[in-house]
Formats: sequence, structure tokens, C-alpha cells
Amino acid sequence: MCRQHSQCIQLVFLLLLAGMGFPAAAAEIDFVRDVRPIFQKHCYTCHGEEKQKSGLRLDIKSEAFKGGDGWGPSVVAGEPDESPLIELVSSDDDVLRMPPEGDPLTADEIATLTRWIEAGAVWPDGVDLAELEDRLDHWAFKPTSRPDIPQVTQQEWPRNAIDRFVLSRLEQEALTPAPEAEPTAWLRRVTLDLIGLPPTPVEVTEFLAAVEQGDDAYAAIVDRLLSSPRYGERWGQHWLDVVRYADTHGFEVNTERPNAWPYRDYVISAMNADTPYDEFIKEQLVGDALGKDAATGFLVTASVLLPGQIGKDEPSKRLARQDSLDEIVNNIGQTFLGLSVGCARCHDHKFDPITAKDYYSMQSFVAGVEYADRAIALPEAEEQARQQRTKLLRQQMKHIEEQLSHVAALAKPRRGHAGKNANTNAEKNVEEFDPVEARFVEFTIHDANLHPKLGLIEPCLDEFEIFTDEALPRNVALAAGGTRVSASGSRSSGKHKLEHINDGQYGNERSWMSDMKGAGRVTFELPQPVRISRIVWSRDRKGEFQDRLPTAYTLKAGLTKESLTTLVDQPPLRAAVSPQRNTDRFSPVRAKRLRFTVLETNNLEPCLDELEIYNAAGENVALAEQGAELTTSGDILVAGRHDPSFVNDGKYGNSSSWMSNETGQGWVQLEFPEEQEIVRVVWGRDRNGKFQDRLPISYRVETAIDDSWRVVADSSDRRPGIADAESSSETTAAGLRFDDMQAVRRLLEEQKALEAEIKRASSRPQVFAGKFRKPDDIHLLRRGDPEQPVEPVKPAVLSAIGDLEFSKDTAEQQRRRELADWIASSENPMTARVMVNRIWQWHFGIGLVETANDFGRNGVKPTHPELLDWLAEEFIRQGWSIKQMHRLITLSATYRQATTYNEAAATKDADVRLLWRYPSRRIEAEAIRDSMLAISGQLNLKMGGRGFNLFNKRGGLSGFTPVESFSGDGLRRMVYAHKVRRERDAVFGAFDCPDAGQSTSRRIESTTPIQALNLFNSLFTIEQAQAFAERVQANNGDDVTTQIRQVYWIGLNREPTADEVADAKPVVRAHGLATLCRALFNSNEFLFFP
Repeated sequence: MCRQHSQCIQLVFLLLLAGMGFPAAAAEIDFVRDVRPIFQKHCYTCHGEEKQKSGLRLDIKSEAFKGGDGWGPSVVAGEPDESPLIELVSSDDDVLRMPPEGDPLTADEIATLTRWIEAGAVWPDGVDLAELEDRLDHWAFKPTSRPDIPQVTQQEWPRNAIDRFVLSRLEQEALTPAPEAEPTAWLRRVTLDLIGLPPTPVEVTEFLAAVEQGDDAYAAIVDRLLSSPRYGERWGQHWLDVVRYADTHGFEVNTERPNAWPYRDYVISAMNADTPYDEFIKEQLVGDALGKDAATGFLVTASVLLPGQIGKDEPSKRLARQDSLDEIVNNIGQTFLGLSVGCARCHDHKFDPITAKDYYSMQSFVAGVEYADRAIALPEAEEQARQQRTKLLRQQMKHIEEQLSHVAALAKPRRGHAGKNANTNAEKNVEEFDPVEARFVEFTIHDANLHPKLGLIEPCLDEFEIFTDEALPRNVALAAGGTRVSASGSRSSGKHKLEHINDGQYGNERSWMSDMKGAGRVTFELPQPVRISRIVWSRDRKGEFQDRLPTAYTLKAGLTKESLTTLVDQPPLRAAVSPQRNTDRFSPVRAKRLRFTVLETNNLEPCLDELEIYNAAGENVALAEQGAELTTSGDILVAGRHDPSFVNDGKYGNSSSWMSNETGQGWVQLEFPEEQEIVRVVWGRDRNGKFQDRLPISYRVETAIDDSWRVVADSSDRRPGIADAESSSETTAAGLRFDDMQAVRRLLEEQKALEAEIKRASSRPQVFAGKFRKPDDIHLLRRGDPEQPVEPVKPAVLSAIGDLEFSKDTAEQQRRRELADWIASSENPMTARVMVNRIWQWHFGIGLVETANDFGRNGVKPTHPELLDWLAEEFIRQGWSIKQMHRLITLSATYRQATTYNEAAATKDADVRLLWRYPSRRIEAEAIRDSMLAISGQLNLKMGGRGFNLFNKRGGLSGFTPVESFSGDGLRRMVYAHKVRRERDAVFGAFDCPDAGQSTSRRIESTTPIQALNLFNSLFTIEQAQAFAERVQANNGDDVTTQIRQVYWIGLNREPTADEVADAKPVVRAHGLATLCRALFNSNEFLFFP
């Protein structure tokens, strides 16, 4: 075959292959020609310039190769099988396959993408269809600078630098400032603004007189208001809005957070003290190291699920933990930095240069923070003094307990009669005995039944009858027959008197009451000796009352007081077992071993804290260090707690206790190096009094010298139930006879007083705040899912505005300190800007940056960027003083403008963003309520402490019925109200009062019919209007005109016009002055900043 013919055959073969659709093996994939058209056709709708679903963008090389949220790189060059892009476009799963709508990729298109990746996924530079903007090129991320103060045309108007910046902007827009506000209007404005209350008529009069003397009067007012404790209450509320402070945990259960208020009080105190803002930041992040422990309540202001609300499975616990950390990071980011850092939890931030790695690196700073109630850490000197005092008091208590131990009731085991007294009857008890000659009869009460709520209280006796031994027995106890009665002590009242005990009348209202809890004695002296054989007594012969019934007593009779014979003796029971401390005293017994056996508990396996065994010399011979050897029936060890050696190690508390391995039973045995004469055993379940479960309620104590065991004490002679651990003095007294109690009464009183003192001295105030532990290991999480950890991260600041990174081994507190120092640094471009913007907003209703919590790219740009930077620099220069910022702003000509409307200016700037007048607005809900109370004369200025109730309960699922009528603490400022999440106050909640579910950087201002209805018809308004009217009438007599003038002066700080007086007179005469007061509460002049 010739060469030419061969070539023709080859050409035909190649053409046939091409016609069959097989690509040429040597053909190269061109991105622009082959790949990009596929992306344009199928992908750019969701992953292009307009949208980037799941964080994936395919029109820019760097973004496409970076991949989307949770997938990592979407294209792995040379590895199509490892590239999520191929997996998604070729999936058989209708849910996973891309694109989700429209035609799927053809086999040829998938093959093209596969070959492109196999060939190295070449994407030439310069062919992207869009340009990625530089997210770092944003005004807020650039360092602050102190701009030059601008020159202005109206040189006479500015009062300080603020005015020059504002006026410069106005002149650019051909606008002019409004006239200056009247002095009274400015005074009312600045007073409401700085302390949230209106000025008094006296303050108005004094200010107007001072203005006549010069302009310094304005500065003097500002200084007076800033030094008022009312200032911190007003401006503390602003801060609490931002950090979403509340007194409940939120979510559906919404349980009470009873110890949150110390953080609220800290904020108010810090505001009043003008704590420098950089220190204010540090105290809230690491106050436990700065002597401001309550300030760390900031870290845990968010809603949180309690352990019982979290699933018991580990994934649920990890998710809840991740959610709680997210709240902390989000709070720090938006509060101090004005950035929505939390948006990077599941993916890189969509707008700001905050990566998911940045987010988890920030989380690492607080990875050791937990939400918890705990004791407030006191300053070192204060804590040492507290501990020293507690130690001294405990030594005094130990001395008293040692004295009392020698007179404690002896244990007297009663076989088969555990915890039972004689069956005394409240209605009638008959005591019969062999006849005896008697002139004196003595009834001694050793014990009484327990009141269901009050415990052991003073016993009562109704009629006491003494019958003769005759065919027709006579009651010789009657006072009418000449019998006299005396008592150890009486608690007299209208119902309970000693003379009632033998007056022949029945019932509680004709009874005697002892003055001693559970004890007392009455003695009857008959006119002459008589032979007796029966006595009848009761607590209430009518059977209406069952409490205060004597259950242990002794009845004696005889011819003289000194020679009484015991007729009936019912000994007292010892105290019920106490979780904290129990003493079993017995007659001296020689022993080499002692065994404590638990027969029953209140629940679960028994726990025994310290078991102390005392010899006759008062030495604890049970201690391991004294050579006592321990054996047990079996043990359970939990996380290093409940080791058997803890039984006799001399340490107290649950973590130093022994736990049996048997439910409801078990025993411990101690053997001494040598024989001892044992007199008492002291034991408890938790000597610190925290735990009450696992308590032995039935037990026995045995001793032995050889193999023969002897029961020396058990629970059979104790009261049933569990003793109140709060009062060991009553526990000590239980089981003693009346005469023994009298002998130790002084010691018991001292013991009770000491108990109260020790409780006060040893217990530190509680706070709901950050609780700190070893930090968790933090990982970058795919899609924010705790079950999909990726790489571990270290503590590091946001890479867009800092480059600090710390070791994974950095201690917990040091992590927070480093974070606080970075945020509070003058070099941080966000911190000062964000705070001065908040201050500006709280003065004018809106900040220079409208989005106070978002200074990022999705926020609104500042209206006056140079002024914002100048204020930030000035803030730092003035030592981060918030009060100095107030002085600058409130004394500026900008702030002193009237609210006068200008139609031409409003056409250009309807929202008054350029500040051509003072932007009037309604005062906040709290200021409305507080002002009503102030002018009615009802305001309670008590500061601090637990909040007053706005609802009938302080937390729970639902059913928050509002309190309608307030008194006492309920008339305090509203910042001190117990704030329930998700429940707004019934009256003032309508005025846009936030519910603390989210951060409120700026309160909205709505206008609704319910506001007018609440403010006119609520019981609160009616009561305050009435109180206001009575206040005016009390000071101004019956003249209606004078009353009307005073209502205006007190409520609005001005004289009424002649027309206003004329209109008000017939209303007041017909409906009363309170009606005018209600109308004033509803006026715009009262409700708005002037």
C-alpha cells in the first residue's frame, strides 16, 4: 500500500472517532473555553457575585479554590475523586446534587470538569469575571487619628470642638443651627438625660437665678448631676441594655437567676465612680483578678440552658457548651468592638474580614468560663479578716460544744421502739396511779411535737384537772377551790395565760403557753393535803389544735415541794438525725474497737463525713494520725471523692467523706492502738451542711474489747425524720430533761447566737458570674458543629485588627487578661470609637454610626467620621472618662439647641442626622415610671440589692401575672426591678422596654394605642396621679388655681398659660385634681425630651 493511501485511511479513522463523540486524547482543557461556561450556565446564580450560598463563590479563582462552609477546598488539583465539586455535581442523591434546581450537568460537562481537575485544575490569572474587594479597606478597621478641627463661617456659634465639626457639616449642606433652647428647657433635658428624673421646682428656680449671673451655671448643673448617685442608675440602665442583663435564665423554662443583681449593682457603682472605660472593660473580663469579682457577671449575662434542660447524651452537652461560649464571644464582640463576631461561628463572616478561625481563636480566650452561681471573691485583706473572724467564732463554738457534750442526752436504745413517744393526745390524756397523799403536784414538759412549719415551739396546756381518790372524785385543781399555780415561765397573750390552766374552761383560747421551746413546768399548790389517784390534762380539750402538744413529761406529787414522788415518767427523745452533725453520748465504756453500722438512709448509698470518737479525756481517738485503723463493708470512689480513709482524716465536707457500695446500708469500723474509755461519738453526712442526701436515718453504734459486741447507741431513741441543720442549739437541747435544759440554757442561747454569727461571717455573698476552670481544648468546627472538629486553635485576637497569639498552655485567667488588655488598648481601632458613639447615641437618640453594635461593612457609615475620630481620641486623652464626655457634649452648642422645626432643613435632613436642631424623642420606659414616682412624691431612692417584683413570681414556664399595686421596694427606680426575660412589664413594657432576649444597642420608638391606654387607665397611673394630687393639695390648700399652677410647676417645670388654667379649672372642680395629674402624665411635654 502506498504511503499516501495510508495517510488517507488514518485521516478517515480520526474523523470517524470525532463523529462518534470521543475526545482526542491529546486535546487540552481550556478553563475559559471549556470550564467557565459550565460554571456560568449552572453555578453563578447561587455562587457568583450576587449570592454565595454555603460560602462558595465560583467566579473568582481564590474563592473557588478555598471552597464553601464546612467543605474545605472545593477543587483539589489532580484529585477529582477528592474534590467536593465533582462529588456534588455527580451525586445520585437529589438532595445533595448540584445545582438543586434546573437541569443537572450532562455527562460530558461532568467529564470536562473531571479532566480539568485531573490535569491540575489550571485557572489562568486575569480571567476572573469579578474582583474581590479588600475587606480590610474599611474605615472602622483603620487606626483612629486626631483630625484637625475644621474652620467654620459662623465663628460665634461653636462653644467647643464638637460644634465646629457639626457646624462644618451643616455649612456644607447650606443649613444653619436652630436657636438656643430656653434655660428651663435645657435644664429639664439635661436632668432627664443624665439622671432620668425631672428637675424639681426649687432646682429650676435656683438655676434661672444662676443663669442671670453668667454661663457658668450650665457647667455647675452638669457637675451636680454627674455627682448624683441617680446618674449611675440612669446610665447603668443604658449599659445593661447592651449586655442584655436579666434576672432569669431565659428559654422556655426561664427559671430565676437570683444572684445576678450584684453585676447590675457593679455597673451602677462603676458609672457613679466614673471608672475609666478601659478599666471598666478589664474589670468585666477579668475582675476576679482586679478585686471586682461581681463585674465578671458580664461574661454570663446571656440566656443559658441549665443542666436539667440539656439532654443527657454527650452530643447535647457539647452543643450546649458551644452555645454558651458563643454567647460570651458574641457579647464581647458586639459590646466592646462593635462587630458581629458570632457570624463567623459556622463559616467565614460574609461581610467582615473575620474568619471562622478568628472566631474560635477568640473563643479560646473564654474556654474556661462557665455560667454559675458562686461566692464573690473578696479583696485579699477583707477575705483574710473574714477568715480570721470565722476561725475565732468557730473556736468559741467548739468550746461551747465541748461543754454541752458533757450534758447531752444519753443515748438509750429502745429495742423495737425507734422514734416513738407515748401516744399523747391533744384532746385528753388520763394519768392513773396508785393513790398518794399530796399537797403539791408538778407537771414537767421535756419535749413537744414539731410544728409542720415552725419546728419545735412552745408547748401549751389546756385545763389541768387533779382528781381525788374518792367514790365521787372531785377536781381539786380549780382556782375557785383555792388552788394556786406557778410556772417556770409563761408566754402571755389574750388567749394564753397561766390562770387559764385551772379556771374550769376548755379550749385553746383558755390555755397556758410556756415561754420555752419544747419545755416548761407548772406546779399546783392545793389548799390542803388530799389523797389523789387520777390526773387529766390536754393541749386543747375542744380538739381544734394539734400543735404544741407535750410528748415527753414527768408527773410528780407530794406533801412538800422537796419530797415529790414520780408518778408518771415519759422520757424525751433525742433529736432527729442531722445531715451536718450528730452526737451520741453514752455511759463510759471500755473499748478496743468501735463499729458504726448504717441500717437505712433517706436515699441511695450512705455517706459518712468524719467519724469522731471521744474518750473520757476529750481526745478524738478515731484519727488515723493517732494510729486508729479503719475497715469498711465496701466503698465507692467517685472522681477522687469518698475514699474510705476520709472517715478519720480530720477533714470535713462531702469531698472528704466515705460512701458505701450498698444501697441504704454499710458499716465502718475503727480499731484503736490500745483500749480506750469511750464516752461519745460525733458524726455527720456532710459537716459543711451542703448535702442532705445519703443520710443514715437508722443506725447503731457498737463497741468491743474482744469478739463480743455491745450496742451503746442507736437511732431508736431519736425523733423520726431529719433535723433542721440550721439550729444545732435546738438539736442539742432535744433529749434533755427540763432541769438539764435549765442548767445549760445560757450555753444554748450562746450557741444559737454564735451559729447566726458564724453563718454571717463564713458565708460570702453569692453572684451569678463567670466560674473559671481549666480551659477546654478549642477546635475549628465544620459548620459550627461540635461533632465535626477540624484543627485545634490557640487564643488569638481578630486577625483583621491585631496580630496577638498565645500559647495553648496559657492559663485561664491570663487568657482573659490578655484579651482585656488588647480590647482596652488605645491602639485598638474599635474600642474608643464604639463607646463614644454609644455615649453620643444615648444623648441624641442616635449615634454618629447608626448601627451601634455593628461597625463592620454591613453597618451604616458615620455621618461625621472626623468628629467620631476626634471624640475617640479625646476620650482616650481624657483618661477614658465617660463623665468628661458628658461635659463636652451637654455643654456644647449642638446639645443646647432648641427643638425648633425648620421645614427647609427637614427637606434636606428629615431624620436630623446632621443635627440642625436638638432631636427630641420620647424618654424611655424606666424614665417615665421613675418620673411619675418622683413628682408624685412616692419614689423610693433605696439603692442596690435584690430587685423588686413586677410579676407574681420571679421565674418559670409561664403565668407571669403582673403586680398591679406597688409599695415599699416596689416604688424604687425601675432599674432595680427583677427583670424577667421574655416578659415585659404590664404597663411600661409597651414603651419599647427590651426583654433582654438580645442585646439592645438602641431602643426603637414606637407609637401604639396600648401605650395611651396603659398610661391613662393602669392602676399604677391612677395611684400615682392620686398621690401627686394629695401632695399638691397638702402643700397648697384648697385654692384650685394654686393647685393647677403647682401641678404644672412640679410636673412640667413651668407656669401654666392663662388658657391652660381656664381649661383645667372646671375639670378639677368636677373630677378632682388627680384627673389633671393623669392628663399631665399623658402629655407629650411630660413624655418627651424638650
